[in-house]
Amino acid sequence: MADTGRIVDYILSLEQGHGKLCDEIGRKAREGHVPVIRPETAAFLKTMVAAVRPGKILEVGTAVGYSALLMAQVMPKDGRITTIENYGPRIMLAREHFCRANMEDRITLIEGDAGKVILELSDTFGFVFMDAAKGQYLSWLPGILNRMEPGAVLFSDNVFQDGDIFESRFAVERRDRTIHGRMREYLYELKHRPELETSIVPIGDGVALSVKRGCEG
Repeated sequence: MADTGRIVDYILSLEQGHGKLCDEIGRKAREGHVPVIRPETAAFLKTMVAAVRPGKILEVGTAVGYSALLMAQVMPKDGRITTIENYGPRIMLAREHFCRANMEDRITLIEGDAGKVILELSDTFGFVFMDAAKGQYLSWLPGILNRMEPGAVLFSDNVFQDGDIFESRFAVERRDRTIHGRMREYLYELKHRPELETSIVPIGDGVALSVKRGCEG
């Protein structure tokens, strides 16, 4: 089996980029240690959105707007994105980036705690991108499922926690044990909930890809 690093390097060598603005946003975010989606995962996210063609997308964790703009590139022309962020400085940058991309009318940024905002949403969505506080994925899941249409896809990023998820509870730093336990519970829920079909994909820092089953006749 080839070295994982070499596989990623080869995959990235094939990439053409995501356009001048998105490439600039991604580069500056990584230079500033802003947690944005990894390059190899970004390509997978765009491919999934292009395949599903959702009319409405929910993103939990806007950061500086990078992933929302990636999804906007491949969603249907009449598609809309609702994205949630709670950190003020990043909200300002995200709004600026949406404006520069002329996407203010297609991307709605809601400021606030995701747990509360999700419960207040009235729309249903065909695609959900989860990339925020990893320790909260499990608590957000019931609300997310209620907002997903039959056949909708839930794309949960960073589920490997930089490899910690494979270790026993006592092999990780004490300060990380709570989030380690919660992520393991989250992955268990995704794999065992009857309304979901889930695959764990070893790309980037790990992606859990879940499809909400339709009503059986």
